[in-house]
Amino acid sequence: MPGQKISYRYSLAFKQKVISEIEAGKFSIGEARRIYDIKGCGTIPDWLKKLGKHHLLDKVVRIEMKGEKDKLKELEREKRQLESALAQEHLRNLCLEALIESAEEHYGVDIKKNFGDKASTKLFSKPKSRR
Repeated sequence: MPGQKISYRYSLAFKQKVISEIEAGKFSIGEARRIYDIKGCGTIPDWLKKLGKHHLLDKVVRIEMKGEKDKLKELEREKRQLESALAQEHLRNLCLEALIESAEEHYGVDIKKNFGDKASTKLFSKPKSRR
């Protein structure tokens, strides 16, 4: 009969064999479907959810008081503010570096190198009047 629907039923041992081969890395889900001629696209993923080893992994459940949640939000807000301040200071630093480079080109002096020397103090100091 052409309109008859066929239902496939797999034994628990077969399911476990397929899952163990996938978890061992021997096959991908698609390869296992082709090799074992498993019809449904969601069949193997369902088996993995029900019978796979992922259920043995530790799960973290966080239980917190209301004040702790507010504290976490406050810390996240403070973190965003600090990141913003850091970005602003970084931009300020870049501007100052560009200003120093411009001044070095204009005056023809390596300002960073001569910053502590007496030569650089002469460059920026007012000339002393002689009597």
